[in-house]
Amino acid sequence: MAVGDTSFPAMPAIPGLRLGTAMAGIKKSGRRDLVVIEGPEDVRMAGTFTRNAFCAAPVTVAREHLASGEIPRYLVINTGNANAGTGDPGLRDARDSCAELARLTGVKAQSVLPFSTGVIGEPLPMERLLAGLPAALDSLDDGADAWHRAGEGILTTDTRPKGASVTLEIAGQRVVINGIAKGSGMIQPNMATMLAFVATDASLEQETLDRVLQETVERSFNCITVDGDTSTNDACMLISTRRGPAIEGEEALTLFRNGLQRVMTELAQSIIRDGEGATKFVALRVDGASSRQEAMDVAFTVANSPLVKTALYASDANWGRILAAVGRAPVADFDVSRVTIDLDEVRIVEGGSRAPNYIEEAGSAVMAREEIAIRITLGRGEESATVWTNDLSHDYISINADYRS
Repeated sequence: MAVGDTSFPAMPAIPGLRLGTAMAGIKKSGRRDLVVIEGPEDVRMAGTFTRNAFCAAPVTVAREHLASGEIPRYLVINTGNANAGTGDPGLRDARDSCAELARLTGVKAQSVLPFSTGVIGEPLPMERLLAGLPAALDSLDDGADAWHRAGEGILTTDTRPKGASVTLEIAGQRVVINGIAKGSGMIQPNMATMLAFVATDASLEQETLDRVLQETVERSFNCITVDGDTSTNDACMLISTRRGPAIEGEEALTLFRNGLQRVMTELAQSIIRDGEGATKFVALRVDGASSRQEAMDVAFTVANSPLVKTALYASDANWGRILAAVGRAPVADFDVSRVTIDLDEVRIVEGGSRAPNYIEEAGSAVMAREEIAIRITLGRGEESATVWTNDLSHDYISINADYRS
């Protein structure tokens, strides 16, 4: 099940950008599983990718093509097969998919970036993928339906397509930022999410595009966890079609960055809301840390604790599990007497033990909610961080036990 709002937003057209989809039968017939995104001749793109040492073949090829000096014009995305753990044949398949799309569109192969998601270790069914490219190109469109279809076309175990959109006014001119993402399990990205594609008509120079992508990813996709696993295929792309106003000056850049952060954060949170088997959405904030990294370390230690996550699923106010997870976080010279822990409005820990006014009924009432905030104050400094996570249910085990069947 998905937690919270599951609606797909209205997506205004972004001048210069078109999206197309096809049913190529890569893993299952009768579903969209191939997506092509097209940008204009002067488009700019920035990307972040997984740091998993076993990165997938399309990640390697996309990095190579971004570094080639050619302007990336097309993205080709397939679901149903990750093309990861496939060695040299997998690299050849990723390059061949770029070469065929380049042939069909009259661009260089280095102007095509490939992306894949699905089962690891199986050869990509190239005959079906290549045969689906003409249909994806024939369906290229810039409307809201195209965004929704593309959102469906990148899903694996997700229960719904995920989208976010904001419209800004910068220096009296309209700017649109749209994004889609997929991800439900194997989520603790170390760069981005499983796959995310965000586009804007605003005109940004390459250096600025790279910088704002890194900044907004760090406080969105790098702050989520479903199960603590980093995928082989994670990628997040930011596309500037340069058909809107130029983002120049600190005020304009701040407005744009804030809008982009909203889109990135909403997409990241939608992955947690749709986590495999999730029934709870949890915002876990750590305050009073000596550094942001320390705050992140404590937050992720609690967020990834199976005992905490199963207590959340059971609506069990077993606050000792949270206390124990905080205590094993990689923090030097920890003074537990300074730590406080709150479940929403209920103080559960103070001075290193149960808060004097805490009662079990109040804690249980909070744990029964669909959306929960856990706040941990360390009393060590002024830095803070927020991580979003969910619970661990029976369905999570069933989904992953049956994933390849």
